[in-house]
Amino acid sequence: MFRENLIQLRKLKGLSQEELAEKIQVSRQTLSKYETGESLPDIEKCSRLAEILDVSLDELVNFDGGGWGLGVPPRGKHLFGVVTVGDKGQIVIPAKARRLFGMEPGTRLVVLADEESGLALVKESRLLAVLDLLREKE
Repeated sequence: MFRENLIQLRKLKGLSQEELAEKIQVSRQTLSKYETGESLPDIEKCSRLAEILDVSLDELVNFDGGGWGLGVPPRGKHLFGVVTVGDKGQIVIPAKARRLFGMEPGTRLVVLADEESGLALVKESRLLAVLDLLREKE
């Protein structure tokens, strides 16, 4: 996964192998070996690559696209997978998303919708905090 992600992200950023190699202070041949899978960078180079390519280190190394052929999302964006709506409209939010957003049993979510864009879930406490800020500015 690492080599595919590296190639995709480098091209997305419009960088040649030589340009990216220079930024992480290795030769173009070394970067080429990373991309062909002949060798792997050390953790410091991986960290620098993630920073330059604007993705998390975990996403650079582990992102697999969920079988959809999607590329690594930019830092702060996530693809958690697919959920199924049950007979009563319930969904199960993936564990990784629950951990990231601090959702525990009993967490209240507000469901927002735009007929063109779709649905969004927002923690009730976060939405109320934003509304309080807006009221203060009035």
